[in-house]
Amino acid sequence: MSDHRQRLEALHREAEAGGGASRVARQHEAGKYTARERIEKLLDAGSFVELDKFVTHQCTDFGMESQKVPGDGVVTGYGRVDGRLIYVFAQDFTVFGGSLSGAFAKKICKIMDLAMKVGAPVIGLNDSGGARIQEGVVSLAGYADIFLRNTMASGVIPQISAIVGPCAGGAVYSPAITDFVMMVDQTSYMFITGPDVVKTVTSEDVTKQQLGGAEIHAGTSGVSHFRYGDEDAMIAGIRELLSFLPSNNAEQPPRVATQDPPDRRAPELASLVPAEPSRPYDMKALIRLVVDEGYLFEVHAEYAMNMVVGFARLGGRPVGVVANQPEVLAGCLDIDASVKAARFVRFCDAFNIPLVTFVDVPGFLPGVAQEYGGIIRHGAKLLYAFAEATVPKVTLITRKAYGGAYDVMASKHIRADINLAYPTAEIAVMGPDGAVNIVYRKELGEAGDPVAAKAEYVERYRETFANPFKAAELGYIDAVIDPMDTRPRLIDALKMLENKRDTNPPKKHGNIPL
Repeated sequence: MSDHRQRLEALHREAEAGGGASRVARQHEAGKYTARERIEKLLDAGSFVELDKFVTHQCTDFGMESQKVPGDGVVTGYGRVDGRLIYVFAQDFTVFGGSLSGAFAKKICKIMDLAMKVGAPVIGLNDSGGARIQEGVVSLAGYADIFLRNTMASGVIPQISAIVGPCAGGAVYSPAITDFVMMVDQTSYMFITGPDVVKTVTSEDVTKQQLGGAEIHAGTSGVSHFRYGDEDAMIAGIRELLSFLPSNNAEQPPRVATQDPPDRRAPELASLVPAEPSRPYDMKALIRLVVDEGYLFEVHAEYAMNMVVGFARLGGRPVGVVANQPEVLAGCLDIDASVKAARFVRFCDAFNIPLVTFVDVPGFLPGVAQEYGGIIRHGAKLLYAFAEATVPKVTLITRKAYGGAYDVMASKHIRADINLAYPTAEIAVMGPDGAVNIVYRKELGEAGDPVAAKAEYVERYRETFANPFKAAELGYIDAVIDPMDTRPRLIDALKMLENKRDTNPPKKHGNIPL
């Protein structure tokens, strides 16, 4: 028995040593934690249970038979975050550069299968040099096995990908399928083809960070939902994100106690939204005056900033916030903003998170680039997402809601449950200025003082059409509210909708305009 115990202890030591002291030291010198250190920091203290700790690869080519390390470059298992069950895998760059083998892939697939069986989130900590070349097609098959599980798990359990090192080639597609991607400045990067191949094919000279670093993917490509300065901040971000999410699609999101009174009025809202339709203001400031503790956990904060999406709480209950941002592009909907919001709406709908939409939108962004880029198709994604969603949907029009953008932004006509508006809201086919140029073209041409005449017609149009009371008469707006009452009205609406039941027609799946 003593011999067996000694052998077991030796295997534990070998597995926990990773690629050895020198490689661990290099990992630390690069500003990175090891796979086990990351798991220890992510999970509640002492909660990690490791699986497949002694698994090794089965490759016998290229001298690999004599190069075996228990665990084979990925640490897998389960533990707790704030007491809730979480499955995790962490790629170990100190072992074969974190390269993926057949055995490595099977370990990841096993915990994903377990997570699906019990209904718990999966966190992937990605730090890998890519496919293990010595295993050839076996490593490619391993990636595909993981991709399939990512796809099957989508909308069933939350999946979060943390990029804490390299992630290149086929490896990027697993994070891309997951719900949220997080990156760290300077130490993480993602790309399909590296700088050397890019230079050979296109003659473009670019570094790894310029091609696929955290800043690029957070602000330019939109691949990354969150960017952090270091791994500690990222790990804290993962834990915070999980606090808003249910463990699976059959559960409700977790509620928390709040000291923020549900009937709290916000006097600042009486003057926050400017009366002038073209004057900008910060929609995030409005949101913070309304939500619990003034806290918004923003998603995609650096990407398509004319649209704000994120998680907050109202009366202790998590909600998904979608809002136009008048400070950027006047809050217009463009291609990137539409896709950003559509994906977020679909995530919230999949995981029973109510949607609260704040609207101040003058329309879709005009221009050749937008039309050539497919704004029709991409704008339709957001329309589709809101129309398809069956979670409680509450919409507030703070100022402008013009044209097709009014329809798209969770209007009553696409199954929003409660639609509210401020008294100064303008709801119309287009803004008064443009409408008057069309409707009163003849009169303006014949006026002795066209400027004065236009001002009169603009005011007449605003009083007749561009206000919330016409929409309220038709039942398109459920109530015109005092801005100071925004918080209690939203909380009351969500409480009323708590047991909402809505369904879509039976079908295999819809055909969203991808």
